[in-house]
Amino acid sequence: MSLENARNHLKKFGKDARIQELGESSATVELAAAALGVEPARIAKTLSFRVGDGAVLVLTAGDAKIDNHKYKELFKCKARMLSPEELDFFVGHPAGGVCPFGIKDASTKVFTDISLKRFKTVFPACGTPNSAIELNCGELFECAGSSGWIDVCKNWQEG
Repeated sequence: MSLENARNHLKKFGKDARIQELGESSATVELAAAALGVEPARIAKTLSFRVGDGAVLVLTAGDAKIDNHKYKELFKCKARMLSPEELDFFVGHPAGGVCPFGIKDASTKVFTDISLKRFKTVFPACGTPNSAIELNCGELFECAGSSGWIDVCKNWQEG
């Protein structure tokens, strides 16, 4: 059902035909990069956090890590990943397939980290641990319904 939710969401933007269903797992950055034949940094990972009574999704480059200080400054709370139960409740996609497309709770905000801007195209998941789509950053921002570009990561290098 997660893939179908993502597909239906992407159909609104005319992007659903670009979804790739892979014959192998893409559940981690490394597995996704190997399955797609791209560098790990180009995998657009979707990190899910608890903020107050809700959740936020943060799209980052595959080689980026959350900077706890930057995160706390922006969201006014400590970075706490969603539990599997919270992930199902707020997002509706399983671990390894989390994406900003067709999420369950419409009040869950999505943000896009600037670590992705250095790439012409990136590859987010599409609701399952063996799916992906290639999008440019503008398409990703639009299709994700992103609330804005943010800077909450460390450990990446601008190209």
